[in-house]
Amino acid sequence: MTVSSSPDAALLTGLERICREAGAAILRIYESADASASTKADGSPVTAADDAAEAVILDRLTALSSGVPIVSEERAAAGDIPDISAGRFWLVDPLDGTREFLNRNGEFTVNIALIEDRRPVLGAVYAPVLSTLYLGRVGEGAWRAVGDDPAVPIAARAVPDAGLTVVASRSHGDRQALADYLAGRTVAAERQVGSSLKFCVLAEGAADLYPRFGRTMEWDTAAGDAVLRAAGGAVETLDRQPLLYGKPGLDNPVFIAFGRR
Repeated sequence: MTVSSSPDAALLTGLERICREAGAAILRIYESADASASTKADGSPVTAADDAAEAVILDRLTALSSGVPIVSEERAAAGDIPDISAGRFWLVDPLDGTREFLNRNGEFTVNIALIEDRRPVLGAVYAPVLSTLYLGRVGEGAWRAVGDDPAVPIAARAVPDAGLTVVASRSHGDRQALADYLAGRTVAAERQVGSSLKFCVLAEGAADLYPRFGRTMEWDTAAGDAVLRAAGGAVETLDRQPLLYGKPGLDNPVFIAFGRR
């Protein structure tokens, strides 16, 4: 899939291959009798598919960009976080939406993002069940590819006259905080979507706003954030500052993701 002629074209092509290979590893387990979960120290679920996808990604990503540190969810959960002080590193969630995986609704993703100077500059989000890949390079554009079809450019939209389409988490979030934030706004519709696909719905111009109240980690958001920014949207904290990466502990604050404003 050719989406770019920039110096990062090889990285984008490489990310596509890695995402699809990791997605295939996830689907082998998803379609087997081994699609069960154990619980990590923080109370979140983890499956054999998380570990299988992470093994693929770490091996292939190291070969693609030797020397660039990789922060990956399951490895970080085991206490293995590399030195990222140089400012350029990969953020990986090998299976974002483990609850969606266990609920078998198909809305889980492989997330890979490149961070430079605390901002996501390159991202890939792949939904294996949907066979849909989103790619973004900030400053250059964003694309979506479904199945074997050619990639097509995508872009965030301005809010329609009818009002906002709001995206909310299918498995997480604070409904009261969301209602309070939306009070006084014209909301035309609300969609519940799993995993980092929420960012991608905004990036492809199918929704306008994704407020997130509740805990997230940097690997949960970085790839979708990159795709959305590349598509003309934004991800900001409540004080309207860009969401930054490489924070101590790798926790995110409350954030709001926007389409085009």
